[in-house]
Amino acid sequence: MLKLAKATCISVLALISYSCCWAANDIVIANFESASYGDWRVEGKAFGTGPAKGTLGGQMQVTGFEGKGLVNTFLGGDRPTGKLTSPEFTIERNYIRFLIGGGGHPGQTCMNLLIDGRIVLTATGPNTQPGGSEFLNWTNWDVKQYKGKRAVIQIVDDASGGWGHINVDQILQSNTQAKKKPFVAPPSHNMKNPHPDNIQELQITGKYIIFPVSNKGQRGRMTITVGDQLVHNLDCDFPSDKNAIDWWTYLDMSEYVDKKAKVIAKANPDICKMFQSSNEIRHLKPLYTEALRPQFHMSQMRGWNNDPNGMCYYDGQYHFFWQCNPAGHNWANMYWGHATSPDMVHWTEHYRALRCFGDHVTNRHPKMAVKNCYSGSGNVDVNNTAGWQTSDAKTMVLAFTDTGCGESLAYSNDRGNTWTYYVDNPVIQHSGRDPKLIWYKPENHWVIAVFDEDPKAGRGIAFYTSTNLKQWTLTSKLSGYFECPEIFELPVDGDPARTKWVIFAADAQYAIGQFDGKTFRPDHEGKHRLHWGAYYASQCFNNSPDGRVVQIGWARIKMPGMPFNQTFTVPTNLTLHATEDGIRMFAQPIKELEQLRKPNPKVAEHKELTAKSPAVRFDVKDQLFDIVVRLKQGTASKAVLRFGQNVATYDFVGQKLDEMPLTMKEGRVTFRLLVDRPMYELIGGSGVCNKTSARHDQGKPIGTISLTAVGGSLTVESFEIFRMTSAWESEAERAHHHGRHAR
Repeated sequence: MLKLAKATCISVLALISYSCCWAANDIVIANFESASYGDWRVEGKAFGTGPAKGTLGGQMQVTGFEGKGLVNTFLGGDRPTGKLTSPEFTIERNYIRFLIGGGGHPGQTCMNLLIDGRIVLTATGPNTQPGGSEFLNWTNWDVKQYKGKRAVIQIVDDASGGWGHINVDQILQSNTQAKKKPFVAPPSHNMKNPHPDNIQELQITGKYIIFPVSNKGQRGRMTITVGDQLVHNLDCDFPSDKNAIDWWTYLDMSEYVDKKAKVIAKANPDICKMFQSSNEIRHLKPLYTEALRPQFHMSQMRGWNNDPNGMCYYDGQYHFFWQCNPAGHNWANMYWGHATSPDMVHWTEHYRALRCFGDHVTNRHPKMAVKNCYSGSGNVDVNNTAGWQTSDAKTMVLAFTDTGCGESLAYSNDRGNTWTYYVDNPVIQHSGRDPKLIWYKPENHWVIAVFDEDPKAGRGIAFYTSTNLKQWTLTSKLSGYFECPEIFELPVDGDPARTKWVIFAADAQYAIGQFDGKTFRPDHEGKHRLHWGAYYASQCFNNSPDGRVVQIGWARIKMPGMPFNQTFTVPTNLTLHATEDGIRMFAQPIKELEQLRKPNPKVAEHKELTAKSPAVRFDVKDQLFDIVVRLKQGTASKAVLRFGQNVATYDFVGQKLDEMPLTMKEGRVTFRLLVDRPMYELIGGSGVCNKTSARHDQGKPIGTISLTAVGGSLTVESFEIFRMTSAWESEAERAHHHGRHAR
């Protein structure tokens, strides 16, 4: 109690300057003015390491909090989850009052009062639908009946969809109730949209409707209909005026050429006059050469992306889908983007495969789901089990979460050119999301592994089976996993007679075990870790032609000022190997990436680094590099690889590559670094560990690459620096000459 009382005194002193409305005998539980949460226990990623200092990246302006700090779980958007739990305290006043805002999902975005481990009172923010505000207002709990009891407060973020975050500030005990504050609107440049709906008819003369977007726009709904059919329905970040335009985006209208569309948009009338029908996208800067455009990592042409989705191979092409907001720099409007590649390196982007917000409209475009099209997977119905095949082309199938409805399907009979939302969706209804669809060959049936939130079993993965993709049976549940599950089989050390199954979720921490098509049984306690850094929600290609299991993750890296935001990791080939610690999964960049290496690398071989000559250094002009380092241990404590303003370090004593464990083999260590314009990826050994990170000097020439011995000597057995060419060069050429290259 002494420590808590001391913290309370400090909190009260810190709040004197702006808490004149409080009574002298109020007891501050938390004001969130410090750099950390102190004695509060943090779980998950949503809360970060300490209170937020107001509005977070990609968020509407947060208002109504007091002082300089608050709890704000919009860290990285709505997807991250977690829990923040207070130290135990005694209830000594009639009321507990606090400021609260954000999501209004009971039990998921909330603050709870617990006594004897039981929730006795709870509160949420006010928002559940698009719109709303990030305004915090006072809420009061009447706790007279609990006076003298010991209690804790939990702030919970267990939601990952729209308004999947919670804002809390100024929790205190008081004998008086707080009065609601009048709502104060944020300045209009922070998403507040003052405009009424603008209605216009637009003659469709080209494949697209194009319109301007602002990265700090006024969010408003755009609805497009042709005749009585709903074609698009999404929230757009419209510029406040023509001077606020950051980039132009597009919506597919290729089926409606020579027809008239009705466009309703909540936007400045002068901006609405700029809407055009066109066969080309307007690029304010040359496509694929933008300052932060990744040059050998897949990124979408326009808008926000998050999770990889639908990854599968069919008829000579790798199909890659992703969570996509076409009309803004931040998360919203979960369409599914779509691209194909013959080699997983050179990508061609196509029309978006799925559209959101059909809202139960009977006559809506076949691609439209009811709500957001959350994450899922893709496969090929080789045996026509669903009976949807209409030609020689096999039916491609996408399984995804239609938010608020359940797990749903869409299918294509023309190699992914067009998609149809299955009329009898959803095929699975439960509390969860993100279905992974695989074919279990030994028993000739389909399996869906899907994140499930069971009130009794808790969070985990549920397994369903089906013979026809339409009717599904629950077979088992595996606890302890979160969203975006993945499951696949791999040989150990390449031996096809000795295989294991691997399972993981969005954090990519995996387990190895046995799977009989219905139940996964892990071989070990806990999980193993391979991926580090800004890596999340990875997925692997189904139906690979050569048997490889290739993984791509969402690289959670901001692209400030760009017409796109976030990107993806390079594809990595997953393998299982027996090690001293047991069977472990390795991830190596696919060999196809090496075709981008330019000839004549800079090389240092068999070079001794000593106290007198501790470094080898190369001056470079470019930003794109594939760097391979092989070191032999000497007396040095560390080896430091510097590239521009960035550093990667191998600790010979702790045997770590940055924060990642990497054990030496016979006194030697190898690591590889892939450097792109906005980011880099660090691979330890033969894929023992992988780290994805933003560069500190995004978009700037590297200048110098050096390798330094710290605290002694070491041997550089080889230090190879390959310049890389852009995987987009052919696509940029096509876009320049032919406009938009989508089908």
